[in-house]
Amino acid sequence: MSGETVITVVGNLVDDPELRFTPAGVAVAKFRVASTPRVYDKPTSEWKDGDALFLTCSVWRQAAENVAESLARGMRVIVQGRLKQRSYEDGQGVKRTVYELDVDEVGPTLARATAKVTKNPAGGGNRQQGTPQPGDPWAGAKPANGQQQPAAQGVATDEPPF
Repeated sequence: MSGETVITVVGNLVDDPELRFTPAGVAVAKFRVASTPRVYDKPTSEWKDGDALFLTCSVWRQAAENVAESLARGMRVIVQGRLKQRSYEDGQGVKRTVYELDVDEVGPTLARATAKVTKNPAGGGNRQQGTPQPGDPWAGAKPANGQQQPAAQGVATDEPPF
């Protein structure tokens, strides 16, 4: 939609994604991302952490189930979505404003990690390993060396920060 603020955030998951379902059965996953800039301090000649941005994110439907299955606390992720501002009054009558991200795209960063991707069939859910779907462009794909790779498990791995 026009006029929406679309942003991309790179950061670490603060918690494991929390998967819930609406009364109508629609999946929604919530998670928080912490993005901390690194700044160079000339007087000390050191890199230091800047102020962290903590952003609550919501992702819907099949992507929510994929996020809950694939991502975990501490993983470095790239999140793109629409920034939303919401105001409310807390229990003490104080007006509060929060910023949240309605996620369009999310995935692990590959700068310091590897990921194996499993494509969901068009109908959603997880397909049985080794059962290609008709018309699936990934089915039977071979790497450049010509050897068939085993089916991916859909698990993202992350190395500890260094």
